[in-house]
Amino acid sequence: MQSYFFMSQEKIIVFPEIGQVRLVKNSRFRRLSIRMAPAKGIWVNIPPGFTFADGETLLDEHRDWILKNRSKIQQKEAQRTIFSPENEFRTKYHSLQICAHKKQALQASLKDGILRINYPDSLSVEAERVQDFIRKSLVETLRREAQYYLPHRVQELAKEFGFQHGKVSVRNAKTRWGSCSHDNRISLNIHLIRMPSHLIDYVILHELCHTIEKNHSSNFWDLMKKVCPQVQAFRKEMKRYSPTIF
Repeated sequence: MQSYFFMSQEKIIVFPEIGQVRLVKNSRFRRLSIRMAPAKGIWVNIPPGFTFADGETLLDEHRDWILKNRSKIQQKEAQRTIFSPENEFRTKYHSLQICAHKKQALQASLKDGILRINYPDSLSVEAERVQDFIRKSLVETLRREAQYYLPHRVQELAKEFGFQHGKVSVRNAKTRWGSCSHDNRISLNIHLIRMPSHLIDYVILHELCHTIEKNHSSNFWDLMKKVCPQVQAFRKEMKRYSPTIF
């Protein structure tokens, strides 16, 4: 088996008007590019042959574009839930229950359809430490639910519409809802579990269609319309969701 090693370096700078930016040099990058995402901030991918200075030059050249799009990212970040005992939050199979207790430890337990979070009563529930713990506990719950539900649902839809596929895996991806490899292995995002059932099916059918049509050609969308007639409406509805904002 052949092994691949990727060299990576990172530098954090504070860029005028823009603020904190990560400059990331990695041998697997193919082009110099600016990236940004909710809860991840702004970063520059720097491939071999380019320097950190090249990354800063790119930032300067695209300053207006960054400022314009950063405001959109900030609007999405503002939509993040502040978890508290008063706010209801459910995953597909569990409800979130948050309680203060006398202990100094943060605790999480999953039992009888309830994800229970205990936090020290000496802290505010809105404290970053508490919110981060709740979010991480929810991600682990989503992972378990996704591992249980998504592979079975792929099999059901594949059988219903006559698709053949390879191994199905789930992961906590930051951008993609799903992907299909050249050998028809399907990967699905654990955050699909936060969506209504019809959107989960839409993403699964999208990846199953890629087992036949590998790109987004007209043939692909024709196939999608056959298995999912509401494709246009569902594509629009998908825009309400983000893997990193919940």
